[in-house]
Amino acid sequence: MRSSDGKTRDLVTSMPGAGWDYALTRHPYHEIERAKGPHYCVYNRRHMAVCFDDHSTEDGYWRLRQQAAVLNTGEYPLQFEGPDAEKLLDKLFTKDMTKVKIGRCGYGVACYEDGGLLVDGIVLRLEQDKFWYAQADGDFYSWARAHSSGMDVAITDPDIFVSQVQGPNAMKILAAASDTGMPEPFGYFSMAKVSFGGQEVVITRTGYTNELGWEYYTESHHDAHALWAHLESSGKAYGMEIFGLDAMNIRRIEAGILNAGSDFNHTTTPYDTNLGRFVDEDKGDFIGKQALATASRKPRLHGIKCADGEPLISAQVIIEGKTIGKVTAGATSPYLGIGIGYALLDTTEYGSGAAVEVGCRDGSMQKAELVELPFYDKLAEIPRGKLIDIPERH
Repeated sequence: MRSSDGKTRDLVTSMPGAGWDYALTRHPYHEIERAKGPHYCVYNRRHMAVCFDDHSTEDGYWRLRQQAAVLNTGEYPLQFEGPDAEKLLDKLFTKDMTKVKIGRCGYGVACYEDGGLLVDGIVLRLEQDKFWYAQADGDFYSWARAHSSGMDVAITDPDIFVSQVQGPNAMKILAAASDTGMPEPFGYFSMAKVSFGGQEVVITRTGYTNELGWEYYTESHHDAHALWAHLESSGKAYGMEIFGLDAMNIRRIEAGILNAGSDFNHTTTPYDTNLGRFVDEDKGDFIGKQALATASRKPRLHGIKCADGEPLISAQVIIEGKTIGKVTAGATSPYLGIGIGYALLDTTEYGSGAAVEVGCRDGSMQKAELVELPFYDKLAEIPRGKLIDIPERH
């Protein structure tokens, strides 16, 4: 039986003694989280908190929507440095990486030669010939190394961990935490270096929630405990708390944000999963370009609205008695008051407005509707700071 069956799931447990956990890595804030009762998944061979004993998933969700929440992620930054760094990244990603300026970020989607999706993540351009790529879960390092043959570029692990501060109070916390105030300019997908309590830290105007927010990069030379103490003190007045993936997962589904390996994989193209806008068809050669040129532009991934149940991951999506796909993500939205999720269909025949049945967490089949993503804030005005939307808790 697969995990995520709606009844049980397998998470990491901490216990005394030595043993077989050689390939797993704790992030620098592991000891700080320990007092909260964390339960971890493994992501890029790193521990990432799914939930905590000191608050419920719904409490975490509302903390994110109304105040501010911090997630210490399992994203895995790689460093690309050298005269051919830009050339390699432009070959690996579907977007034109030559257009990412110093001090800016880009969204990097990588494909296989047949157009199937490998991984996604955030590209940071620190210098002309120096980039970081904060990747989602997946074996991108080996892929990049294999395609760098003959190029003057070093691909290394800079031993960096990514955390994100998200929610309507996120920018207030940044202004309070920075020793010199709010960095300017710091628009959407900007990068900056700021001083937090005397430690210079790279931050980006990005996140995985589509709330107002930013991310910070903890490097090996940082005093992580002093850095967190400074941020925690700055965020206390604004209700900032650490939370886990369960709470964030609800918001990312509402926002139409995809998870590598489950919502997309090697069997789906960017067009299948509504990521076609991140393919620059007219740029120079890149891996997968030839296959994508003839791929269908019609999506197979859709949102699900289910009034009477919570869509269950891997459950069937049925129309007129025929299985047409599966659920790849599901949750109950406290804000919308319904079950929501994603459906990856086997065909492009059906689209928004189609009436379907989906398997739900309680084991039942329920009526549902396919809808366009995201579920609200269609223009992503919240993360850009153009829309202040702080809902009341139901």
